[in-house]
Amino acid sequence: MLRAVVALAFAYLIGSLDFAVIVARLRGEDIYAMGSGNPGASNALRSMGKTAGALVLLGDLLKGLVAAAVGATLGGSGTLASAAGLAAVVGHCYPMFHRFRGGKGAATFAGMLLWVAPWAGLGMVVVFGGVVAVSRIASVGSIAGAALSAPLAVWVDGMRGWSLVWLTAAVALVMYRHRGNIARLLGGAERKVVGE
Repeated sequence: MLRAVVALAFAYLIGSLDFAVIVARLRGEDIYAMGSGNPGASNALRSMGKTAGALVLLGDLLKGLVAAAVGATLGGSGTLASAAGLAAVVGHCYPMFHRFRGGKGAATFAGMLLWVAPWAGLGMVVVFGGVVAVSRIASVGSIAGAALSAPLAVWVDGMRGWSLVWLTAAVALVMYRHRGNIARLLGGAERKVVGE
């Protein structure tokens, strides 16, 4: 029980490290006052350029992967790995270090998936990349990748039980955090990535 508490607390704390905020501050800027104001990789890319966007994306992805790895190490099972990955996604979306104003959680969720359901994680990354290449809209790639991840985790990675429950909860959170994007997509007003 103590190991589970430690794993979940660590995962939430590492999830609360928002790399968009950090990278912007290192440049003397405030990500909340830039572009869409969202502290995520897409806004970092649009507002600060490709290098900053890539650093934020990598950092956010690694948060989910590291959290899930720590959960697996301390729990000895996929269940705590998935729960810790979910805790990291929650931390990213509602970071205690940044007044609970976080990002959408897709990259951190992808990192979690790469550990707990590698084929589903790879599938999410491929779907995201393909959809964004065609649509030029990052949110469409995130939504499509997240939506397909749970079925892939079941069919390809054989995920079952509580691990699947925590993964599904992470999908639901990512979708909820994209509700504004979905509304803008329906209204034809969603922002595109740079280089369109």
